[in-house]
Amino acid sequence: MEISAGGRLEIRVSAADVGKRVSVRCVADAAAGGGKFTDTVGVLTSWDGGVLLITRRNGERVRIEESSLVAGKVVPAAPARRRGPAASYRELARVSARAWQPVERELLGEWELRAASGFTRRANSVLPLGDPGMPLDDALTAVRGWYAARRLPAFLQLATGAEGTQELLCAEVADRGWVCEVTAELWIGALAPVADREGAGVELSRTADEAWLGRYQRKGLGEVALKVLGSGPSVWFATVPGAEGAGPAAIGRCVVDGRWAGFAAVEVDPAQRRRGLATTVVAALARRAWDEGASAGWLQVETDNAGARALYGRLGFAAHHAYHHYREPGNAPDRADRDDRDDAGSGPGPGSAPDGSS
Repeated sequence: MEISAGGRLEIRVSAADVGKRVSVRCVADAAAGGGKFTDTVGVLTSWDGGVLLITRRNGERVRIEESSLVAGKVVPAAPARRRGPAASYRELARVSARAWQPVERELLGEWELRAASGFTRRANSVLPLGDPGMPLDDALTAVRGWYAARRLPAFLQLATGAEGTQELLCAEVADRGWVCEVTAELWIGALAPVADREGAGVELSRTADEAWLGRYQRKGLGEVALKVLGSGPSVWFATVPGAEGAGPAAIGRCVVDGRWAGFAAVEVDPAQRRRGLATTVVAALARRAWDEGASAGWLQVETDNAGARALYGRLGFAAHHAYHHYREPGNAPDRADRDDRDDAGSGPGPGSAPDGSS
């Protein structure tokens, strides 16, 4: 908090600081006259009618009464990671988009409209990386029309929590009734420590065969889904063979793109869990990516998948930013697959073995 020379807390933020990262302290229950304080750090997205709205790193919007403020100041953007690769949001957004490509796309200014017959939200959502070239309301109308013509609900993929992310746009679309339906995180880490792990017994292929697809826990694996799975600069599929007559014990997917290796679709046979197979699959894919010149890794993991988060934390990965899928108001998903494990870490639920990401 900002403290004056006299030792007093001061409020050094105002409505002119909308769009900046701030740290504020307020009385927890001003009406009751209590002495408890709460601190909030995030992007100030609005200050109107005596009310502040601050968007935290995870996308949560916090409403604060101006009358409850006791201190506040503008603070620098979230510090860069002190270990592992350095990366901007824009670079990671583009790399992750190239690793999971739609079958149809169209530009609206600097917004990319993507469609893949409803196979995963990420391949059926707008990726806004700049100005749409028109007022926001007009852009959203154009987005609705584009997806309606394909009998798909309209989704926006927006990010929070890093320098250059989209807290203001999140607030603007939320104010227009768009619903945040899915939140996940993109994690990054150094590749060498993962590639140095044991990856024996893993078979690598450029294509996903019937056995691999049989282990992949997704619905509606038609021609479009296969195109999405096979998209990317340099795609590798990993398989750990199971017992004779059984499906694979574990699978995974990796896309190598310059210095980046993106990991996804790590699935383990429930009967084979707690044997380290997920780590083995990721290690084998990391070695392949390292041999192709990659030095950094990324993956997406759901915020509530404790198992996958523990696994990737042990491998040296950590969160870079959160991303969210906002759905147009009044239009629930129809054809879009509501199971978003291809957008984020899948694996088992809480209390189970940490076996994967997809």
